[in-house]
Amino acid sequence: MQLYLPIADLPVNVFLILAMGAAVGFVSGMFGIGGGFLMTPLLIFVGISPAVAVASVSSHIAASSFSGALSYWRRRAIDPALAMVLLCGGTVGTALGVWTFTLLRSLGQLDLLIALSYVILLSTVGALMFWEGLRAIMRTRRGVAPLARRSGSHGWIHGLPLKMRFKRSKIYLSVIPVVVVGLIIGFIGAVMGIGGGFILIPIMIYLLRVPTSTVIGTSMVLTLVTMVIATMLHAVTNHLVDAVLALILMVGGVTGAQFGARAGQKIRGEHLRLLLGLLILAVGIRFAVELGIRPDELFTVRETGGAG
Repeated sequence: MQLYLPIADLPVNVFLILAMGAAVGFVSGMFGIGGGFLMTPLLIFVGISPAVAVASVSSHIAASSFSGALSYWRRRAIDPALAMVLLCGGTVGTALGVWTFTLLRSLGQLDLLIALSYVILLSTVGALMFWEGLRAIMRTRRGVAPLARRSGSHGWIHGLPLKMRFKRSKIYLSVIPVVVVGLIIGFIGAVMGIGGGFILIPIMIYLLRVPTSTVIGTSMVLTLVTMVIATMLHAVTNHLVDAVLALILMVGGVTGAQFGARAGQKIRGEHLRLLLGLLILAVGIRFAVELGIRPDELFTVRETGGAG
């Protein structure tokens, strides 16, 4: 069944979009991530312009993050102080990201930037996650226990000034790296249409030493607020948010996430990281192949503005 998307300006198969939403929702539920890094490329692969894909997926991520953040809030697994400091940087980063998005779109370089960003980011993160998962599996088979970091160990980040005590996470940390991390995640999310959880969570755990008991819920708060801001700014400044597309994705995503969560509980952690690394790496390679393929039409004509 074909449905016309008003903002994307093309007809799509409703069942295909629903299936994509369900598949990404399944992956999100299985791995505990937002899924924007998969949804945006899939929409681009089926013919939706990168600009519309990024703007529309932002609303989808915001909706899916809301239920998760609410659940973690009820379980007191969110650090409000840490979330507020992250949002100080995330809000600025999101605004800068949308401004950059608009500027590159006016220059005609937005599609290329999005494609290159996905190739670099997904290939790097996917390769690292795949290698880490493979090493964990090899250690398990050899019967070697993983090396655990000492709880009292600190890096150079913990020596920075302007420290603040985050009581829920039980850490004493400078606000400088927290604000910078929030700014980077907000910027990347606005430009690429990703929540950034698969980048933010490892940074918070391994670099900032945030305990796992609060890291996922706190990251969801950042994702929720930055994606809401990104959606509003994209809608007001660029008019690219396709509400029909976002609604279909939400329906499929919510359904698939339920099954993914159940499947994820039955798979070992190192196997999950290995599978997720392979998945991310495959999408990055697919983008790289797309960039290297010679287009059927070497020249396109588009309207850049009209005179009265």
